[in-house]
Amino acid sequence: MTFEIDVLIIFSDVDNQPNGWVDSFRKYFNTVLSYLSGEQLKVVLKGEYDSITSPSLDNVGVLVTLLSPEAAKSPNCRAYLQKFDLATRDTASAVTRMFKVYKGPVNALEQPPELRDMFGYDMFRFDMEAGESHTFTDYFNEEAERQYWMEMVDLCYDVYNTLQFLKQGKSLNEVRNLFGNKPVYLAQTGYDLTVQRNVIHRELQRLGYTVLPRRSLPGDLTDFERVVREDLAQSGLSIHLIGADAGLIPGGTEKSAQELQNQLAMERGLSAKERNEEFPRFIWITNQLSQAGERQRKFIESLRRDVELSEGAEIIQSQLEDFKSIIREELVDTFEKQSHETAGGDSAYVIYDKTDSNLASPLLDMVAHAGLKVYRPDFDRDILSLRQQHIEHLRRMDVAIIFQGTMNDQWVRMKVLDLLKAPGFGRKKPVIAKAVVCSYDTLPAGSRFGDDRLTMISGKPLSPQAISMFLNQLKE
Repeated sequence: MTFEIDVLIIFSDVDNQPNGWVDSFRKYFNTVLSYLSGEQLKVVLKGEYDSITSPSLDNVGVLVTLLSPEAAKSPNCRAYLQKFDLATRDTASAVTRMFKVYKGPVNALEQPPELRDMFGYDMFRFDMEAGESHTFTDYFNEEAERQYWMEMVDLCYDVYNTLQFLKQGKSLNEVRNLFGNKPVYLAQTGYDLTVQRNVIHRELQRLGYTVLPRRSLPGDLTDFERVVREDLAQSGLSIHLIGADAGLIPGGTEKSAQELQNQLAMERGLSAKERNEEFPRFIWITNQLSQAGERQRKFIESLRRDVELSEGAEIIQSQLEDFKSIIREELVDTFEKQSHETAGGDSAYVIYDKTDSNLASPLLDMVAHAGLKVYRPDFDRDILSLRQQHIEHLRRMDVAIIFQGTMNDQWVRMKVLDLLKAPGFGRKKPVIAKAVVCSYDTLPAGSRFGDDRLTMISGKPLSPQAISMFLNQLKE
């Protein structure tokens, strides 16, 4: 299947004023998506190139809606959604072709029905204490790298997976589940833990796990239980975040979605136990419970004391970081069992772009000559397999070297961010040393890339002495 427009972005014109937020979004989205695909895809804003936009939108691969209160009320945006929904119904059961990106919070009931049940990508910062949302205008500070860029990369991976499926007919599960592990069931929660759930969701995806459920759960009890049971049956473990907000209460019951998911996961665990299998269940309870209602308080208390409700579960009430470490350890242990590579001796991971392969060759020779095991990108792999290899190398290497040949500073920042996120990929030991090696004559300080601990090496040609001095840190 081919498309004249790969991605069409719809939005309210108000959201592009006064600072061009939509233009910035399209620029960064296009950059990341093109890097993933290895080619320049056709990413179009609504109103652009009307001459190639079919009135029925049947020549569009993916529709991305930038959702705000204004966009949710826009008749123009709703018309686009209705047309695209009609044009893509033949593939709707196989793959999601509509994506929603939150410029700011929008109540589910105010959203167009075509988007209401979908998970969204939060491109804004929410201040939990003040109860206020803030739009990013500085895209390269620490907060933006933690929120905006994380969400951007997730969105681009999901859009890329969908386009791969539409163009090549690959199984979506095959594309998403990089390591062949069973999916993880990450229970839906209340609004107060949306950010925390998104953090866990991202880390699971970074480790190569498919995360279920993929859509918001049904509001009817019968459909709710059926969908949850189907997802749990596919999953290898479940994770539950319990907060003050009880969240959805399906029609036909007084129990919240949190209670029901926990109950159904417990049943799944008991069924696995009868077959001599394991189905771990991890429950995290937030300390911020002052706003919890009476029924939610009773549910939480029952979790703490009721053996039946908590059977087969590990219950943690501490900092989210502690909970993440426990989950990561569980998943990394599984990953370690499946990994057949063994790293012998000290190793260095040289990170560079495909376009700089020839320029990076002398550096690779210098590192190998120093007696280190050299990890490098294998550009003969497909893009998702290359990402898997990248994560494996981040977990295993002792020294990291980012080579900047023709690539810009934004590319370097993304790689530096990956180094900072290495513990989230399951890395268990600190990086001994890390450097940016640049083929320019001069280079500013490492703080330019948000990490003062970077060693900066530059020069044309590269100095073997400078590289040797850096690598000697390994011996020290």
